[in-house]
Amino acid sequence: MTKKSTIPDSIKRRRLLQGLGATGAAALAGCTGSQQGGGGGGKLNLAQVKSPLEFDPIVLNDVPSQQVSDRVFEGLYTYNSGIEIVPHIATGEPTVKNNGKTYIVEMQKGVKFQNGDSMTPEDVKYSFEAPVKEETENAATYTMIDTVTPMGDRKVKFDLKYPYGPFMNILTASIVPKKVREKDKKKFNKKNPVGSGPFKFDGWQEGNFARIKRWDNYWGKPEPNLSEVKFVPVEEPTTRLTSLQTGENDVIEEIPPKLWKQVENMNDASIASKLGMGYFYLAFNCKKGPTTDPKVREAIDYCFNMDQAVSNFVEPTGVRQYSPLPEQLSKQWGFPLEKWKKIPHNKNIDKAKEMLDSSDKVPDNWNANIIVPPDDKRQQLGVTVANGLKEAGYNANVQRLDWGAFLDKYVSGKPSDYNMYTLGWSGGPDPDDFLYYFFTKSAHGTTDGTYYTGVDKQVQQARKTANHAERKKLYSNAITKLLNDRAHLPSYNLKNSFGVKQDVNGFMAHPLLSFVLATSYTNVSIGAQ
Repeated sequence: MTKKSTIPDSIKRRRLLQGLGATGAAALAGCTGSQQGGGGGGKLNLAQVKSPLEFDPIVLNDVPSQQVSDRVFEGLYTYNSGIEIVPHIATGEPTVKNNGKTYIVEMQKGVKFQNGDSMTPEDVKYSFEAPVKEETENAATYTMIDTVTPMGDRKVKFDLKYPYGPFMNILTASIVPKKVREKDKKKFNKKNPVGSGPFKFDGWQEGNFARIKRWDNYWGKPEPNLSEVKFVPVEEPTTRLTSLQTGENDVIEEIPPKLWKQVENMNDASIASKLGMGYFYLAFNCKKGPTTDPKVREAIDYCFNMDQAVSNFVEPTGVRQYSPLPEQLSKQWGFPLEKWKKIPHNKNIDKAKEMLDSSDKVPDNWNANIIVPPDDKRQQLGVTVANGLKEAGYNANVQRLDWGAFLDKYVSGKPSDYNMYTLGWSGGPDPDDFLYYFFTKSAHGTTDGTYYTGVDKQVQQARKTANHAERKKLYSNAITKLLNDRAHLPSYNLKNSFGVKQDVNGFMAHPLLSFVLATSYTNVSIGAQ
C-alpha cells in the first residue's frame, strides 16, 4: 500500500476491514475435531472468517491475525469483561502529571517472555516507539507520544506532545521483546513470535490453520485450561455452520442473520454474543454535488425508515444505532441518547419529494449514485435508500464494489464516484476513536469520504483536552450538530457472535477482544465439569 503523509490513512484499512465484511481466500482445512486434554482442558478448534496473515503486533493490521496474536502478547493494561480498562502488566493506574501530558506506569515484578527473558522498561519503550520509527501502518496510533523513558527496573514514563484524553486506550498495546524482534523481524512476525501471554505460538500455514499452545510457565494468572487452540479459516458462512454441526469445529465466529435461528435451535450448541464496538452508517458526499445541501440529506432521511431497514436486514445479529458511538460507549459517558434517538425521521415520501423538488442543488434528472462494499447488509441498506428516492420521483443507482475499488473511490469526493456510501468502522472505548476519523479535516480523503466540516473544531479540541467533563460537553454538542446536519445517518452495530458446542465451557464473546479464553473472569475448557 502506498504510504501517505497524512496520519489516518494507515488506520483506514485495519479498522474498515476489521471483521466488517471483508472477503478473503480461505478454505476449510486441517480440521480434526476436539480432543480431550488433561485436567478437562482439551484442544479447541475455532473457525475464523479469514486466515491470519502475520502475528507481530507492531505491524499486523487485521482481525484474524489479532485474534491469534492477542493470546500470545499482552499489554500494560487490558479490558475487563466490558469496556473498562484495567491493569494487567501494570501494577495499577498510571500516575498522571503535567496537566495530562505525562503518564508514569509501574510494571509488576516477575513478568516473563516465553523465551524466559524478563520484560524490562526498555521492551516497553521499544514497543511504543517501533511503529513510528519503522513507519508501519500502525504509526498513527502513537503519534501523540513525544518520548518514552525507562525509570529504573520497573517504571516507564510517557511524555506526550499534548494532553490526549484517550491515552489509556493506547496503553493497552502489546509489548514485544526488543532483543528477539530486532534479531530477525521477519521470523518474529511469521515463524516465531514471542510474547508474555498465556499461550505460545506453535505454527501456521496461511489459508489452513494457526495453532497456539498453553505456556506452562506463564508468569501470570490464570494458567489456561485449554492445552491447545487451533484457528481454522472458513470463509463461507454455511460451511462454517456445517463444521459446527459435524463437530469439525468447536466454535465458529460471525453468525449471519439468516443462520441465527438455525444455530439457536441446535441441540448441542448455543450462541455466545456481545455487542461489539462498531458503527455502520449511510454517509453523504458533503464536498460536491446535491448532497452538499443539508436539506437534500434530510429529504433522503424522509425517503425510508432506518429502524425498519435494520429490523429487516440486520437483526438479530445486530442492533439499531442512533449516533456514531456504540450504545455502550454513549451510556458509559452519559451522552443524551434519548435526545439523539428522536432526530431521525420516519418515512414520508411526500415530504421527501417536496424538499428535493425545492432544492436548487438537485437537477430534475438526478440519478443518485450510491456505492456499497461487498456486504449484503450494507447493499440492502443502499437499495432501500434507492427505492425511496425512486418513490420520490428520482432515480438512484446502487453499485456494489469489491473492497479495493470501494476504498479507492469512497474518499475521492467526486459526485461522479458517489453521492452516498455505506460503510462500517471498528473502534476503541473512546469517542475520539470514532469522531476524529470521520469528522475532522485531517481525516478527509483518508478515513472519511464525507468531507463534512461542521464539527471539526470541537472534535479536534476534545482530542487534545485531558478534562473529562470538557470532552463530554464538546462531544455531546458535536454529535448533536452532525446528527441534525445529517452528515451521516447512523444505522446499526453488530454483535461479536459465535456458535459454541455444548461441551465448550466458559467461552465468552467480548466487545473489544472478539472473545476471551483465559482471564480473571473466565477460563475456557472442553468436557464435563
